[in-house]
Amino acid sequence: MTALYVRRVAAAAPASGPPVLLVHGLASRGRVDWPDAEWARPVSAAGRDVLVVDLPAHGRSDRPPAPLSAADIVDLLSEVVDDAGGGVDVVGYSLGARLAWSLAARGAVRRAVLGGLEPVDLLRRVDLEAARTAIAGGPEPTDPLTQAVARMVRLPGLDPEAVLDLVQGIAADPFDPRADPPQIPVLLLAGVDDPVVRGLEGLAAVLPDARILRVPGDHLTALHTPQFRAAACEFLGL
Repeated sequence: MTALYVRRVAAAAPASGPPVLLVHGLASRGRVDWPDAEWARPVSAAGRDVLVVDLPAHGRSDRPPAPLSAADIVDLLSEVVDDAGGGVDVVGYSLGARLAWSLAARGAVRRAVLGGLEPVDLLRRVDLEAARTAIAGGPEPTDPLTQAVARMVRLPGLDPEAVLDLVQGIAADPFDPRADPPQIPVLLLAGVDDPVVRGLEGLAAVLPDARILRVPGDHLTALHTPQFRAAACEFLGL
């Protein structure tokens, strides 16, 4: 059975709110997107338990026996929330933000910070055959998006085939933000130089309580800026 690896950091001060769940992006890991010095330590010091997950086929989580849909992964995240007592605040980045959107729509989330969220479903545009050819030693894809994904899945510490299987499963489960938007306060964070997040206003328009804030950086760097962390912590009441 597929399970998520979860690293729990206990609150270092009297409880001030629900646990904070941190969900990383594609081809990353919990400890890469959410370094302790930037997230676990200050959040814990503010009186919150911290839950840092590794998504399937990433980090210390299992490699699924078959491609998982986005809904399947959200089911796994829901299990993490249930194990934590049934309610969390969530911070997600890129793919993690897309999954956190769906998790928040299920009602187990009090507040959500969604960074680098792609208003369009980019993974559906990946040429999986070309990406698999590249990781097997063949020519690099000519399509820039597919080329970028093929390079990402070959980063150290990843199983490229398993991550591409994950892309396949998620791409088969299209992201439609209008179908079931979260009914909670949501902060949409984006780097000012991030072309992936064009159209955030459309996402905000389907939410009953949304704010948009742009911080320095592009899709790779915005997450690690002090402005991103400060905005997320302020929104969550830390």
